[in-house]
Amino acid sequence: MKQLPDHFSHRPNTRSGFTLIELLVVIGIIAVLIAILLPALGTARASASGVVCLSRMRQVAIGWQIYADDNRDISVPGQPGRFADESRNVYPLGNGDQYRPRWFAVIGAAAGFDAYGQPSPDRNDEHNLQIDGSEVFLCPTVPDWTSTRNAPFGYNHQFLGNARFLELDGGGAGVDENGAGFINFPVRTYEIAASQTVLASDSAGTAAGKPELAREPNITDGSRDVDDSTPLHARGGHGYIIDPPRLAESGSDYADPRYRADEHRSAPDERHSGKASTTFADGHADALTLQELGYRVEADGRVAARGEGATNQHFSGTLTDTLAPGLTGSASEP
Repeated sequence: MKQLPDHFSHRPNTRSGFTLIELLVVIGIIAVLIAILLPALGTARASASGVVCLSRMRQVAIGWQIYADDNRDISVPGQPGRFADESRNVYPLGNGDQYRPRWFAVIGAAAGFDAYGQPSPDRNDEHNLQIDGSEVFLCPTVPDWTSTRNAPFGYNHQFLGNARFLELDGGGAGVDENGAGFINFPVRTYEIAASQTVLASDSAGTAAGKPELAREPNITDGSRDVDDSTPLHARGGHGYIIDPPRLAESGSDYADPRYRADEHRSAPDERHSGKASTTFADGHADALTLQELGYRVEADGRVAARGEGATNQHFSGTLTDTLAPGLTGSASEP
């Protein structure tokens, strides 16, 4: 057998992998692609959360209207006033009894999407009961804001249904001891300029009155404070209601009845790319800035209680910049 010459029998060496330089180049390209794609993915995720939130807001408005249709055109109150007779503070919902239910639990029961898996008639559960029923009342951007009091969506209760009791004696008891009646209840839905009246919005709660850098995380058990030294700094504190843009210099109600002061005011939360998901009484929803809603925002992020630019036009229900009824039945103009 004829043997091939040596130069035919010799096989050249073949490479079986990348060189270090090539590997580093590939890693560098992947890193660049990730840097390009991550912001886009984050933006897409935030946009999707905003769309879901607006959809839920529209359902909230539907529930509000269903409640009104079933109750002689009465707009749901933010929360029933506290009666001295405790037996009058327990109300039936769709799937059980609840102690002084907030507005969202009431409309959820009326519309068939219950806020709670199991309501509680116990006064001790009034604030900490978790919203574990329908997701309609939860915001996907802040999924851990689930307590009844420190909730993600706030209601325009001062104009649409403030069933706290008047305090003609100035005692601030918040109970029907003097029989003076409600601050602003009932409110009839047919009297509201529905298409331009805010019904509910993403809520920053009582943190809204503090500088942005001073705000603290939401308290998921429904407590008021992280500690006594920083009262009402938690995001979403008393978030179930929002105060209107312009409050009176004296006599106004505030989100937290124990701390009625400008620095503890509530307001919408611009958690969706600098805007707050907001629904109106006619059922439409939109993402709007605080300024578009009529609020005055200071340079440090604090939402002011009054001043140039603050107007209640989109909250009053009458398209006018009027103050909400106050603790004694009226409030002083600034």
